[in-house]
Amino acid sequence: QVCNEYYQNGKNLPKTLMSEVKKNIAKIEKRTGKKWNSKENPLLVSVRSGAAISMPGMMDTILNLGLNDETVEGLSKKSNNPKFAWDSYRRFVQLFGKVVFGIDDKKFDAVLENAKLNQAVQADSALNEKSLKSVVTEYKKICEKHTGIPFPSDPFEQLELAIKAVFGSWMGERAIVYRERNNITKDIADGTAVNVVSMAFGNMGNDSATGVVFTRNPGDGTRHIFGEYLVNAQGEDVVAGVRTGKPVDEMKIEMPASYKQLEQTCEKLERHYKEPQDIEFTIERGVFYLLQTRNAKMNAVGMVKTSVDMVNEKLIDKNKALTRLQAEQLEQLLHRTIDSKSIKNYTLLVKGIAASPGAASGIAVLDVKRATAMGENGAKVILVREETKPEDVPAFFESVGILTSRGGKTSHAAVVARG
Repeated sequence: QVCNEYYQNGKNLPKTLMSEVKKNIAKIEKRTGKKWNSKENPLLVSVRSGAAISMPGMMDTILNLGLNDETVEGLSKKSNNPKFAWDSYRRFVQLFGKVVFGIDDKKFDAVLENAKLNQAVQADSALNEKSLKSVVTEYKKICEKHTGIPFPSDPFEQLELAIKAVFGSWMGERAIVYRERNNITKDIADGTAVNVVSMAFGNMGNDSATGVVFTRNPGDGTRHIFGEYLVNAQGEDVVAGVRTGKPVDEMKIEMPASYKQLEQTCEKLERHYKEPQDIEFTIERGVFYLLQTRNAKMNAVGMVKTSVDMVNEKLIDKNKALTRLQAEQLEQLLHRTIDSKSIKNYTLLVKGIAASPGAASGIAVLDVKRATAMGENGAKVILVREETKPEDVPAFFESVGILTSRGGKTSHAAVVARG
């Protein structure tokens, strides 16, 4: 409803909305014991989309909102971890700059790569407090040069701009293309909600983590938790494919108590929704937080296998098992695969993580617009990217295969490609 009003009002929020938002921020303050714009114990939030139908990665999210030059010091003192506070700040400025101001990610990436070069480290997480402070300063300069105004320091101004940006992403190119390709009509989903949620931090140190898992393997339907996690990271690192996660099985050894909670959560959610689930979670200093769950996107093999298994497990009946399968999905069962018997006659050039089953051959194309145009003209295209970004989605649908050098099986790109 509010999303539709936003567009009817010429992309302006309803007049009473921000006063309602402020009242509800006060409720979050009460629940968490944290304070909005506080120099002592600041409340930070994530701003997320929430359409009636899941659209993985198609709309925008902003994390760590509420940080400024004063609240970052409060977060630093409260957590007793200045490096974590400044890492969160640099993440916020970059994501805000990209989503709200439309700044090309490459400008921020160049600054981050230069900081790692100067400190002689390879991982973002290895940057020290001094380097991170310098990165934040440079990021803000990028934003100020782009907009011609100082980076917003008032958290309510940040929040208003973020809410507008999330509503705006409903009509972004990738969201429109995704809805068209998946036959999501207005009567199925007509706009998005905006969810404002208290932050949970996976980047507070080696006792913190973030991950994405499927309660069953989305490729072959096996009843086994399938996914990835990263220690000392935030969710965007996994879903955006910025870093390649560790297999979730390793969590049994590295974080056994949290893995046990994850197992119990997966089982409980499956019993409730009676569908395999796609789960995002964060562990903050050993405390497990469930960020979101949605029905998992699976390929045809996975859907057939889970339908049979869930009938046998008495989770669903046979009628439900049949209605889960879409006719167009069954066509996937006829897709080409590599002949396992004859493969030994060929030289293996490289190995990678198979995010989706099947085989493809085509022309390697590194440019998204060129890949889209070539695919539309009938060429068989393999889209090759260092990592996929949400804006690459239109090219996904015109490519016969996608190859990346970074990112794992549970990134949004992999989820969309599988579906």
